Amino acid sequence: MRTFHLPFVALAFLLLGCTVSKPKKNMLQLREEVLAELGKQEGTFAVAFKDLKTGEELLLNEHESFHAASTMKTPVLIEAYKQAAEGKFDLTDSILVKNEFKSIVDGSPFTIGPEADSEQVLYTQLGQKRPLSELLYKMIIQSSNLATNIVIEKLDAKNVTQTMRALGAKDMQVLRGVEDTKAYRQGLNNTTTAYDLMVLFQKMAQGKVVSPAASQDMIKVLLDQKFKEIIPAKLPQDVKVAHKTGWITGVRHDSGIVFLPNGRQYVLVLLSKGIADDKASVAAMANVSEMIYRHVVK
Repeated sequence: MRTFHLPFVALAFLLLGCTVSKPKKNMLQLREEVLAELGKQEGTFAVAFKDLKTGEELLLNEHESFHAASTMKTPVLIEAYKQAAEGKFDLTDSILVKNEFKSIVDGSPFTIGPEADSEQVLYTQLGQKRPLSELLYKMIIQSSNLATNIVIEKLDAKNVTQTMRALGAKDMQVLRGVEDTKAYRQGLNNTTTAYDLMVLFQKMAQGKVVSPAASQDMIKVLLDQKFKEIIPAKLPQDVKVAHKTGWITGVRHDSGIVFLPNGRQYVLVLLSKGIADDKASVAAMANVSEMIYRHVVK
C-alpha cells in the first residue's frame, strides 16, 4: 500500500501546487503587460482592479494622489442618496437651477460657462426648478458641472468627505464643486486615489453603500454613462459597465464596476496625470481595460 500511497500523495500536492501557482503566474504576467502598455506613455498612471468573485487584485500606484476631476461626482451621488435615506429630503424634491456659487477661498461669487461644460441644456433652465434626481443623473451620465455645483451646495462638501471616510476611502478629499478658479490656483482641489475609488465601487457592487436598494439605484444611473472611451471602449457589447469618468488638462480617469454576461463582476479604476498625449494615453488605458477583461474570462 505504501509504495503506491506516498507517490500518490506527493503527486496530489504537486498538482495542488500547480493550481495555486498558475493564477499567481497569470497575475504576474498581466501585471507585466499592463506596466509595458502604460510605460509607452509619458505620465503617471494608477490601476486598481478587483475580481469580486475570487478577490484577486492588481494594484499599481494605488495610493498615489490624483486630481479627482469628475470622478468626485460618484462620492457626491453617494452622499445625496445617504442624506435622502436619512430623511433630509427626497430625491424627487425640486431644486432651483442657478449659476452663481461661492468660492471656498473667500466666499466671492463665480459662475460656470456653458462652453466649458459637457452638458448645456441645464443652462437654458436657469431660474426654474428641476427634480434633484434629474440633476444627479445629468451630473453622472453627462458630467454636468452646473448640476454638480447645485447639488454640492445643497449637500455640503464636508459631508461628502466624511461619508467617504466612513466607507473606507481614507485618502479621498472632496473640498468643493467645479470651476472654483481661486481655489484651483491655491491648490485646493478634490483628490482621490485608485484604491479609494475601488473601495467605493466594491461596496456599491455588494449593496453596502447606503442600502442594497440605493446601491442598485446608483448602479442603474452609472450604467447610463455617455462617455465610454476608456473602460468600455474595447469590451464586447454584452459587457456592461457602471462607471464615472473624469478629465481636465493632462488628466484622464475612468472608474467603475464591470458586469459580465455570466453574472461575474469586477471593479476597475484607471487614473492618470501629467499625460503628454491625451489620445494615446486614453487608447493605452482602454487597452489595459481589455487586458484585464481577457484575464478575467480566460
